[in-house]
Amino acid sequence: MDKLSVAGLIIALLAIFLGFAIEGGNVNALFELPAFVIVFGGTIGAVMLQSSAQQFFHAFSLLKWIFIPPIYDIEKGIDHIITWAEKARESGFLVLENRAQEEKDPYVQKALNLVVDGENTDNMRTAMELDLDISREHHLRSAAVFESMGGYSPTIGILGAVLGLIQAMAYLDNPEQLGRGIATAFIATIYGVGFANLLYIPIANKIRAIIHQQSMYREMMIEGLIAVANVENPRAIENKLSAFRL
Repeated sequence: MDKLSVAGLIIALLAIFLGFAIEGGNVNALFELPAFVIVFGGTIGAVMLQSSAQQFFHAFSLLKWIFIPPIYDIEKGIDHIITWAEKARESGFLVLENRAQEEKDPYVQKALNLVVDGENTDNMRTAMELDLDISREHHLRSAAVFESMGGYSPTIGILGAVLGLIQAMAYLDNPEQLGRGIATAFIATIYGVGFANLLYIPIANKIRAIIHQQSMYREMMIEGLIAVANVENPRAIENKLSAFRL
């Protein structure tokens, strides 16, 4: 569980609700179903229109990364590579076959299998870098889905505000209904700006940060495994990979 993400979301929401309450506002007034339907539904619909089905659903499959991100431990990765290098020098590349089957990251598993198969290191680098570039681009397009939501949401919030004002104008002779319509209009604007800046844009940036971490880890693994394939000294490999330590 990513405690920082949980704490950030809680702090952001508490700051808004507590600040509004301290000013004497009624927190219940911030919950308006019509405004929510207009802003959230309109935003989702606009993003669906611009996205392919595959990219749209893949983006939402990455939401779990916000609170349960994949772990890419550079230090452990270097330790694994050093161990693999030592084993390969002692017993040959075939000893890594079992290690490949145990590996959870499919990218690293593929690279290990290429080492076991004795693949030429130039071909190995080309294949793995292509795999990495395509995977990274696929994930970045998914992050862009949430960035687009952050762009559409405030505008649709304004649309909701205008619709609320149109509804309010129908009750000029009824102050109670007029006030409710104006409140809905302002709340739609709050939803539009709030969802964009508290949810959609932070989610997009968080996913991008995880993609960057994943790419750094996998770049380090491919450099290390190519060194293993070249039967380099484990200590020399460790010195080479130390640049990836942040």
